[in-house]
Formats: sequence, structure tokens, C-alpha cells
Amino acid sequence: MAVNFSQAIAAYAAAKSQAGATAPTVDQTGTSFADLVAQAAQGAVEVGCKGEQVSMQAVANQADLNEIVTAVTNAGVTLQTVVAIRDRVIQAYQDIIRMPI
Repeated sequence: MAVNFSQAIAAYAAAKSQAGATAPTVDQTGTSFADLVAQAAQGAVEVGCKGEQVSMQAVANQADLNEIVTAVTNAGVTLQTVVAIRDRVIQAYQDIIRMPI
């Protein structure tokens, strides 16, 4: 089941409002953390889509080899970054759960 990042952020916001939490903090540029995460996620999705498009062009023999290698490498690096961030978020969550009250 694929979940859109904006849907996930909206679900977190709804859960937060039901829990009675305070409003999200906004940095001095006016961008909330949720907006930054959404932008980063959208950028990662765009890089992945670009890699897929170039791969499809390669299958049809319509793309330059340099363009193929660059797009696929960028997609791979982006995926590794997303996985590393996910792993760190999970580790931070586990550290918080283990804290004594």
C-alpha cells in the first residue's frame, strides 16, 4: 500500500490536534518542520521518478549512457539518504521509549 507523504503529514496533524498538542513551531523563515519534511520527501520522489524515466528511455534506446548513469546514481544516493534518515528516526524513537519516566 503506497502512502502519499502529504497524507501522512495530514494524518499526524489530525492526531496531534486530537491529542491537544500545541501548534507546530515555525522557524524565522516561516517554514514549519512538517513543511521541510514534505519538501524533502517530494524532492526524493522527484529524483526517483527522474531515474525511472531515464531508465525507461534507456530500454527504448533513446537516452545517453552518461545521462542514464547519472540519473540512476542520483536515485540510488537519494534512496540511501532516505533509508539512513528513516533508520535514525527509528533509533531516536526507540531511545525516547527507553527513557525512564
